[in-house]
Amino acid sequence: MKLVKLLANLGYGSRKDVQRLIRYGAVTDATGRTLGENEVPPHAGIRVRGETLDPPAPLTLIINKPAGYTCSMEDPGETIYELLPPRFAARNPGLNPIGRLDKDTTGLLLLTDDGKLLHRIIHPKSHCRKVYHATLDRPLSGNEAALFASGTLLLNGESKPLLPAPLEVLGEKEALVTLHEGRYHQVRRMFAAAENHVVSLRRLAIGGLSLPDELAEGEWRELASEELDAIFAVTDTE
Repeated sequence: MKLVKLLANLGYGSRKDVQRLIRYGAVTDATGRTLGENEVPPHAGIRVRGETLDPPAPLTLIINKPAGYTCSMEDPGETIYELLPPRFAARNPGLNPIGRLDKDTTGLLLLTDDGKLLHRIIHPKSHCRKVYHATLDRPLSGNEAALFASGTLLLNGESKPLLPAPLEVLGEKEALVTLHEGRYHQVRRMFAAAENHVVSLRRLAIGGLSLPDELAEGEWRELASEELDAIFAVTDTE
């Protein structure tokens, strides 16, 4: 891929913007030599204003999502893309969330430009587990675990029962819920069906990948290949 197209696809600007960067000598190799727009140097050797290039596609990011951010640029208010460098929103192919979190839900969120990976994780047949920590408004009654695991629970307005969802009680008003599907506001609606209200909700894991302890709220980084493998290391039967 020629330099102009590469940089435009990475979000550094339109082709005209990138051509201007190159013309003004802002794009160099690792030695500082100015690059021409038709060159095809190794990705790792390219610098823009002295900084190394963003990772190429396919790219998957992990974010510790704070509350108050939505997962779509079409939604009003702040979006998760504002946690990233502005040019990331202009990448081609674009970065999309792998299973959205609503505005008030925090924790583990993945973004990827890899359509096959996204489909593999979110497709209903994958049954890729998602683990959530829920803090509730009222004490648990004691029947929630049986209700969620029954495979017969119907959410309001739906005709298809939920898949069994294991629940682990952590305290009087705290529990872990493991889902193997992804319906709209599912955890919140499940507890509503049990006559309770979710005060806060945090996603802790997707498959075998857990939210890293060192990743502070609002921070992000590229997901390592071994972490990608870990997602699929836990099956829907575990």
